[in-house]
Amino acid sequence: MLRLALYQPDIPQNTGTMLRMAACLGLAVEIIEPAGFDVSDRHLRRSGLDYLDHVAITRHRSFAAFTAWRIEAGIRLVLATTAGARPYTTFAFRPDDCVMVGRESAGVPEAVHAAADARIVVPIRPGLRSLNVAVAAAMIASEALRQIPGSVALEV
Repeated sequence: MLRLALYQPDIPQNTGTMLRMAACLGLAVEIIEPAGFDVSDRHLRRSGLDYLDHVAITRHRSFAAFTAWRIEAGIRLVLATTAGARPYTTFAFRPDDCVMVGRESAGVPEAVHAAADARIVVPIRPGLRSLNVAVAAAMIASEALRQIPGSVALEV
């Protein structure tokens, strides 16, 4: 199953948007803490509405805990970053990939960049910083699911 990892999310509304998107598209979600807000079920329900019952969410206490879990499970980490080396539309996604997005305020630290198996970017016009993290996650997830045969989101 394709996974979306949220690295220390800052903004509950963006997290809620990504959780709702993951529920609708059939993605699992990994939340790497600490977050910039309380990620208890009560707070996630406020931003994710009634979609939380339709998404598998795993919370990891730290990036180190997430990394240990990911390596043991044999999951490839694909980092979405403005410093990405490859446009997401030219990347070959696999069903067991975990696409990670960074913090809205700061992205991810260099150690996370170094740990990634691949780094991808959503190309944007020169002189602009970045897209909203939830928008970028939706674009990348859609492309990944388009490439993966039998994806739930494509069974219409």
